[in-house]
Amino acid sequence: QVQLVESGGGLVQAGGSLRLSCAASGSIFSINSMGWYRQAPGKQRELVAGITGGGSTNYADSVKGRFTISRDNAKNTVYLQMNSLKPEDTAVYYCTCNARTRSWTAGRDYWGQGTQVTVSS
Repeated sequence: QVQLVESGGGLVQAGGSLRLSCAASGSIFSINSMGWYRQAPGKQRELVAGITGGGSTNYADSVKGRFTISRDNAKNTVYLQMNSLKPEDTAVYYCTCNARTRSWTAGRDYWGQGTQVTVSS
């Protein structure tokens, strides 16, 4: 099993910044992609940003130019630097990864518990 623990959420004023971190632990053979999703009240969960094992990234249009995803493979950790935050960025942010626990097993998706980000106007 793989566990994901997020940290770094909180309350910030519009225009401010936050940095989310997510560390993966457990029985990890390898981690493929990692990413961040978010879910606002009454809305569906949506992809915020993703990063492959090779470092290629993709972003939701709504966060391009403001958010940056990165990862430290040695620490099995993914980060989300969020700048110029807006009230509409308020949501629970979830970390996810696709990981293999053995060399002979297929990758599967794992999710963290989520961390609240609240942006006040």
